[in-house]
Amino acid sequence: MAEGDPADDPSENNPFANNPLSGIPMFGDLAKALSGQGPLNWDAARQFAQLAATEGASESNVDPALRFALADLARIAEPHVLDVTGQDVAGFEVSTTTPGAWSQQALDAYRPLFTELAVSLGKRPAADTDDDDDSSDPMMAMMAGLSQMMAPSMLGMAIGSMIGRLGKRAFGQYDLPIPRPAAKSVALVPATIDAFAADWSLPRDSMRLWVLVHELTTHAVFSVAHIREGLSDLVRAHVGAFQPDPSAVAEKLSTLDMDTDDPMQALQRTLGDPEILLGAVRSPAQAALQPQLDAAMAAIIGYVDHVVDAVTTRLIGGDAQRVSEAVRRRRIETSPDDVFVERLLGLHLTRQQVERGRAFIAGVGERGGNEAINKLLDIPGSIPTPNEIDAPGLWLARLEIDT
Repeated sequence: MAEGDPADDPSENNPFANNPLSGIPMFGDLAKALSGQGPLNWDAARQFAQLAATEGASESNVDPALRFALADLARIAEPHVLDVTGQDVAGFEVSTTTPGAWSQQALDAYRPLFTELAVSLGKRPAADTDDDDDSSDPMMAMMAGLSQMMAPSMLGMAIGSMIGRLGKRAFGQYDLPIPRPAAKSVALVPATIDAFAADWSLPRDSMRLWVLVHELTTHAVFSVAHIREGLSDLVRAHVGAFQPDPSAVAEKLSTLDMDTDDPMQALQRTLGDPEILLGAVRSPAQAALQPQLDAAMAAIIGYVDHVVDAVTTRLIGGDAQRVSEAVRRRRIETSPDDVFVERLLGLHLTRQQVERGRAFIAGVGERGGNEAINKLLDIPGSIPTPNEIDAPGLWLARLEIDT
């Protein structure tokens, strides 16, 4: 082996040390090629995201006139968002992007989160000792070595494909409703917005304005430090608490049919299967955390829906309800990609969760009006507990809000 080859490192922390594949020329070379990529192969993630978002086709730049048109609509929406939320969004810049570019931007924005996820999924289980039964099975030992060696690429392929497919249907940067790094801009995907309006026979400008209000409102909510940090901490805690099951991955790899006409295609198809990545077991820590994460997400979605309904009713009248119904139906129509991202990030964007959030906001509003609702943004520590999300009176009492 060449000097400095990572496979030469005998330390137990080196995933290529004592690798049963090292004596097989093809896999030995592959191990060396993959050794420096870290817990997640970002080149693979970017390539698969672009491929999934564009289906391999080239993308045209967005017409600058569209950005100017959206900026004009934003100036119409801004004072109304301020009036309902108390949050000034006039300084937020509106930008436009394509599905492929959206996917690359999302990977960049959530890179720390996905890196933490990769570290969590790459942890060795506490019970993973040298005298495990599998260690006496040469085939399982080889498959376990292969799965460990390929883990960064599998993660990159799976996460990139997931984000790319989300990019194909995203209206804006908050289709995945988790905070991004603090910024003063919101990005929209005009082609997807306009195509959806055409498919549902919705007025194009009404659809654009609805999405703008949604993005501006969500951006304003996530610009509030205690909301941004509170939700980010919950999501990070979830992704950092997986309990990996390497045997599940090894067993999946051992079922590869290498007698097919294209063995490499079979390998690629298997490694791109999200269930390979989800060879992770939900931990007791995640189960304990889930009710709080559900409550936080329900409250935030409920608040954003409340503001969007109030503002768009003012601006586009009867079209607001039509657009809202179409978009929210789309949001809760679960696809395999949605289930995948929810399982990884701990997000349950179900109809029940959406209704819990709407009922919470409605309950607060009935008791204290819009002023009480906005205390969610105004008071640090205001994210409701699991008990409070279903009993708004408890939340009002804890925060000592007069009704």
